[in-house]
Amino acid sequence: MNPFWTHIVIKTTLKHKSNNPDKDKSYSKFELAKGMWELKLIVIRNIKDFILITLGIFSAAFGFKGFLLTNHFIDGGATGISLLISALTKVPLYVLLILINIPFIILGYKILGKAFAIKTALAICGLALVVATVTFPDVTKDNLLVALFGGFFLGAGIGLSVRGGAVIDGTEVLAIFLSRKLGTTIGDIIILINVIIFSAAAYFLSVEIALYSMVTYLSASKTLDFIIEGIEEYMGVTIISSHNEEIREMIVSTIGRGVTVYNGKRGFGKSGESKNIDIVYTVVTRLELNRLNSEIEKIDPNAFVVMSSIKDTKGGMIKKRPLKH
Repeated sequence: MNPFWTHIVIKTTLKHKSNNPDKDKSYSKFELAKGMWELKLIVIRNIKDFILITLGIFSAAFGFKGFLLTNHFIDGGATGISLLISALTKVPLYVLLILINIPFIILGYKILGKAFAIKTALAICGLALVVATVTFPDVTKDNLLVALFGGFFLGAGIGLSVRGGAVIDGTEVLAIFLSRKLGTTIGDIIILINVIIFSAAAYFLSVEIALYSMVTYLSASKTLDFIIEGIEEYMGVTIISSHNEEIREMIVSTIGRGVTVYNGKRGFGKSGESKNIDIVYTVVTRLELNRLNSEIEKIDPNAFVVMSSIKDTKGGMIKKRPLKH
């Protein structure tokens, strides 16, 4: 390995993992190679995060300046509070985006860690900078289009930033904190916050603007879910059957997906006694679910099948093309 890269690897990944980072020690070729591999993964991940957050910043800024600001529409969360105060006080939006989110950044540091807080702070400052300096065209004056597409670009921006490991709207950080303190769900906290925001918009601006702002929020939240959860919806399928080996072979050869087989025990059989059995688990897309059920029906009509929704997956065969036969 090049001496320069050897020095970098030792000072970053290997020193970071060492029990005594201040003490010099010699490393084997295997340790250096493994450290180099980990360093590459870190660099690639950070580049990917930077690209996603940058795209998110410009998408959200376009939603603000191309749609929402000229019509005084707002969104939910911290961005909605910033838009509302900007409409009432004429304080520039880019200033409010930073000021409103400072408490959330501090809270995020305490709850989610230093790396998250730094990324979030940089993302919010980047958004404020783009809103302050970049000119976007005023796309349309139609209220419905403004609400729908303003929410779309804003939600896409927030979603891309989340994919990059940061947030440009700190409401969810507050929701996580309050849910832990109060014992409620994150969704309940977010709904309560947004009810307060939209009620204030109806009082200070107008009922019509508040209603259109709700459309903006719905559009943004649906787009956010789409960006975070991905295009395809995955289903985890657990199959309990006495014909488990045939079902396993069918999933691999016919459906073209990977499987996991683990040992289990029937809680109650026909004879009233427990019985050991192999349980088959696989993950397919929702589009493949109907075909999988049909194939299982052919093998064992009495098979017990449990299906559950999965937000996303990593590794394995699920994101590869199915095997062709």
